[in-house]
Formats: sequence, C-alpha cells, structure tokens
Amino acid sequence: MEVGFGTSGLRGTAQALLAGAAAAYTAAFCRHLLQEGLAAPGDVIFIGADLRASSPALLETCLHAISDCGLRPMPCGAVPTPALAHYAMARNAAAIMVTGSHIPADRNGLKFYRPDGEISKQDEQAIAAALEYGANRSGGDHWASAVAGDDCHDAVMTEWLERYRSVLEPRLLAGLKIGIDEHSSVAAGSLGEILAGFGADIMPFGRLDHFEPLDTEAVNAERLRDYAQRAAHDSLFAIVTTDPDGDRPLLADETGMPLRGDLLGWITAHWLGADAVAVPVNGNSRIVSGQGLSVTRTRIGSPYVLEAIDTATRGGARTAVGFEPNGGFMTGTDVKLGASTLSPLPTRDAVLPILGALQFAVSRKLPLSALARREGFRSAASDRIRDFPVERSHRLMAGLAKDAKRIEAFVAPLGGVRATDWTDGLRITLDTGSIVHLRPSGNAPEMRCYVEADTDGAAEQLLAWGLARIAEIADETG
Repeated sequence: MEVGFGTSGLRGTAQALLAGAAAAYTAAFCRHLLQEGLAAPGDVIFIGADLRASSPALLETCLHAISDCGLRPMPCGAVPTPALAHYAMARNAAAIMVTGSHIPADRNGLKFYRPDGEISKQDEQAIAAALEYGANRSGGDHWASAVAGDDCHDAVMTEWLERYRSVLEPRLLAGLKIGIDEHSSVAAGSLGEILAGFGADIMPFGRLDHFEPLDTEAVNAERLRDYAQRAAHDSLFAIVTTDPDGDRPLLADETGMPLRGDLLGWITAHWLGADAVAVPVNGNSRIVSGQGLSVTRTRIGSPYVLEAIDTATRGGARTAVGFEPNGGFMTGTDVKLGASTLSPLPTRDAVLPILGALQFAVSRKLPLSALARREGFRSAASDRIRDFPVERSHRLMAGLAKDAKRIEAFVAPLGGVRATDWTDGLRITLDTGSIVHLRPSGNAPEMRCYVEADTDGAAEQLLAWGLARIAEIADETG
C-alpha cells in the first residue's frame, strides 16, 4: 500500500488511507497501547485534525477503529497538533492527529501520541508489526454511542492559550504590527490571539477557502514577494504563521524574509537556559557545544531529536530541549519562564520559538533582520525537487555511497571535498567551507537539498547549483 512511516508520522495518499490503511494503523496503535500497558480498555484517546479536505473523513475512520478496539474516541475537531498533544498528555492519555502537514493536498497522514508524548521509532516498528488489514468492523451503533455529544475542541484551545499567557512580560509587544498569514493553517487564529495578548497589533491576511500546503523550509517566490510588499506597505515588525497543522513556525522579518528555523530554535534554547540541546545534522554549523551547553546532532526527524532529549534528561540535564531547521521546538523537562512553568512538551511546537525570537529582538531593540548576523549564523538555504520518485532517490544516493571518487566528481565544479557525513543523507563540506547536503524526503516523493555558505547570495547560488546537479546526476544514473 502507498502508506508508511516517514520522517515524522504516518504518511500516504488520501485514497490509500481511506481505503483501509488509516483504520488498520489506528487499530494497530490501539493494540500497541493495550499490550504495553499504556492504555486500558475504556480509556480515552483524543483525536484532532487539520483543514485538509480528506481529514474529516479520516478522522471519522479513526473514531470507528478506536472504538472497535475497546477504547473511547474523543473527537477534538480542527486543532493544532501540539495543542492536542499538550491536552492529552495533561490527562495521561493517548492521542491521534489526522494531518499530512506540508505534503501535497492529495496526501495525508496520522501522528500518534502515547500518554507521555510522540511515539518513537521503536513504537513505529511495533505498530507496523501489529497491522491487521481488513480486520476492522465499521463501528456502527457502538461507535456512535461511544462519541455522541463529545467534543473537546474548546477545552483543548483554552488550555493551549493558557499555556503561553504569562511567558512574556505584559505588553512586551505593544505598538508592534505583526502580520498573520492564515492560509490553510489550523493554528493561525490561536497564534494571533497569543501575540495579541502581549499587546501586538495583529493584521491577519491570506485565509484560503481551500487547502494549500505551506512548507516552512521551502517558501515559494510568490509568497516571499507578497510578504515583502505587505511588510513595506504596513510597516510590519514581523509576519508569522505555521505549517498546516501548527507544529512548525514561520517568522519573517521586517523585510518579509523568513528567519531560519534553527536560528529561532537556538535563540529560544538560550532564552530557556538550556544545558542540553538536540538538533538534526542539517542544523546550522554555528550550533555547537560550549559554555555549559551540550549539543547532540541527530538524524533528521522529530523522533530522533526526542530520543536525544530523553537521553540527555536521563543523564541529568536540567533543561533539555531540541529543535529542527524547520523550526519545530521540543522540550523534555519543565521550563521556568517568569511567572510560568511550562510542562514538558515532547513534540514539535511552533509557538515557543516565535515568542523566543520576538522576545530576544524586542528586549534588545533589534530588528529581526539583525538576529542571524548577531548570532553568527552562516547563510543557509534549502529547497526540494518535487515528484522525484523514491526509487530514483535511492539509486542516486547508492551511487554516491559506492566510493569517494563519485562524491568528488559530483562537486568537482565547486572544488575539493573536506569532509562527508552520512548521518542522514549525504552532507558534503567543501574545502571552501561551504556545505551541500543531499537527502531524500522521508515524507513524500521529493529530493531535498540544504546548503550553507558565507553570504546569502552565495547560498542561493549554491542551492540552485545543487538542485540542478541532482537532476543531472539522477538522469545519468537512470
């Protein structure tokens, strides 16, 4: 079937998920919870969804499957992924989020949560092993009676807004105009409400009446032009939004240019006083250990970051956090911020890194455009080639893995190779210090390219070269 676990969560075509895969994986998740003692018969499983066209039908499918396994499904409607996880964890309950995040609109997925947070790669293996396609009933009256009259949407959102009510100084953002790109984000409204609570003048725009995925790592040129025009016309301090399910942030500066997610994460980690940080291998090379802070590099994907956070916590870290270049921020320990103590949230969150970067800039009277330079971050860029078959990606990477000479030939127009890293994909450090990182997407038929260079212009040129070179070599290898 065209369904499987990717970088983070289950992904596949909506057609395949609705044809039985979603029910089968949901039932397998429920059996795993029961077998591991993470749930008992009759326990509640909370379930939410994004605004994708196929999500309501998939949510209903999951409700049936949960009920058929002897558990009680509790629908929460359209809510941000981290808000659902936060609500469920506070009740020591499991949860399922119906979302395909930023992947194409004809695809969708499920994110599974244990009572203690996002599932691990080991959980994924156990769920896959427990699959029983075709074994689920339709649910019928049993399902209807199990969920009739129940809807926790308002409660989920109330607790999510309350979580962030006091993390900044009152009125810290007063007088600042902040645009909210609402697009297809299930989190745009709550994000605007949170920022308005600190005094910001919120200017929403762009709400769509149809679903259109936004990838915070690959914002298209048309949207960037729109941001630049709006920022100039309305004298905006920032433009903010999230990906469709609300667990990855986008924060653009006063020129409309988005800040890198790993920059937001690095600033937020220092704001929280972290002593242990986990970040994937494609994070900016500026992120290094020092001054009482330990940095662990991981494979790309929140399960790997969370595994490293857990290891740091068990090793005695006081404040263990993690983040990804796409901006998602994770906490593995309690965090004290002013009058607030934030409970651990071991899944990606878009709100905290946005607040962290805004707090940093405003308290130092800096424009957001100055943050990367102040923190010493190298210029970075990333994009992907869409509709790049998985088999083609594997052939390309296998060819480069055969010997060092192939890698040297790949980057020969740029110079020599200083080092290579196969932690996740192929990360090549050139003798100039620039970096080209190739990696097949774990969520969709796409090939990704990440680069670092000394200037923004050099990074953009290197990215364009990398994408063109990938296509060229892939054609040569068939």
